[in-house]
Amino acid sequence: MKDLTHTIYRLMACLLLTVSQLSFAATTEQAVTHLLSFIAQSNATFIRNGDQHTSTEAADHLAMKYHKGKRYAKTTDEFIENLASKSSWSGKPYTVILKDGTKIISKKWLTNELAHFRTTEKPQ
Repeated sequence: MKDLTHTIYRLMACLLLTVSQLSFAATTEQAVTHLLSFIAQSNATFIRNGDQHTSTEAADHLAMKYHKGKRYAKTTDEFIENLASKSSWSGKPYTVILKDGTKIISKKWLTNELAHFRTTEKPQ
């Protein structure tokens, strides 16, 4: 009976872990989707490997990188760090020129927006 009880507890723990990981994955997806939408709607200019790109082009490029490289972005912070802040080809950081002319590296800009998103949005 004692072995059966331990087995049941282990199964319950595994089930809870699986459910929590699924919830976490959904939250990560929601946050990445938010960041991609934020980028697309920003009307900022993105500098990638010395070339200028529109905000829509940047969002499309990062969505492609995320789709192909999800294994490097298990969390939204990893998405920013590993995919959305620098070129995987050259290693050069992405730069953003905002509508008001402010120049900022994308890592800082996206990290600030993620912090804002986390304090204002509730996961569904």
